[in-house]
Amino acid sequence: MSQHTLALVDVVDLDTYPIDQPESDGYRAVVEHARSGLRADGCAVIKDLVRPVALAQLGEEIADRKHTTHFSTQVINPYFHFHRNDEWPDRHPMNTFLERSSGFIPGDSWEASTLMRRLFEHPDLARFLADCLEIDELHPYADPLAGLTANILDPGQQFTWHFDTNEFAVTVLVEEADEGGLFEYVPNIRTDGDEGFDHIQEVLEGGRRGVHTLDLRPGDMQIFRGRYSLHAVSRVAADSKPRHAAIFAYTEKPNVIGRLERTEQLFGRVLQAHIDAEEERVRTDALID
Repeated sequence: MSQHTLALVDVVDLDTYPIDQPESDGYRAVVEHARSGLRADGCAVIKDLVRPVALAQLGEEIADRKHTTHFSTQVINPYFHFHRNDEWPDRHPMNTFLERSSGFIPGDSWEASTLMRRLFEHPDLARFLADCLEIDELHPYADPLAGLTANILDPGQQFTWHFDTNEFAVTVLVEEADEGGLFEYVPNIRTDGDEGFDHIQEVLEGGRRGVHTLDLRPGDMQIFRGRYSLHAVSRVAADSKPRHAAIFAYTEKPNVIGRLERTEQLFGRVLQAHIDAEEERVRTDALID
């Protein structure tokens, strides 16, 4: 079934969020609300965007593919490095390592017929997200593993403080934990001209200055600029149900493939497409990855 046969009204609350009507006042209001949050602190939440019936189907699709999850436990710094760097002092973000224990269902687990993929690739959603982000156009991230994923946090797991390599990410919470599993972030803690090491180290050591905690609920969509904002998902309690979230990745240019080392860390494998892309890659900023 192609993306164009998806009846968006069955998935998205179009009465509240008319993302299929870009000329309407309702559409402009939703976009302006999202832009306000993104301008203020790099984060926008669209509450209850996904209808309950569609949310249940997404949950079933995740459960059916959970056996393909690549789980890993690593001790990393915020840049996904796990080796000490002698160029920096001991008490420094480059040499502060915290546990990341989580899993990802890879992109090649999602057949074209799944609701997850059809929603991810729907042109109305991509146009709406581009308008929220104030960019000309968006394309589904072409990476065969990282383009469309589900992040899995089972009981006892956490996704520690880190930065993204992509400029932004789009997440739909599908199942929330009973306890823990909270999304936390420090907006714009670094810039192109300043890595913000002192503030980052403070947060890594447990400081709460500037930390925002989101009260996300299943069906909420989050648009987040994670390249400049330190962020984490807190540990899911040992006696809790897991936390499942769909992650939709988009790029401003078509046919973008992810970075080799980060792909290996998150999915436990790389494909020839990643090797080829790494040889041709041109950096877009000088920030530490």
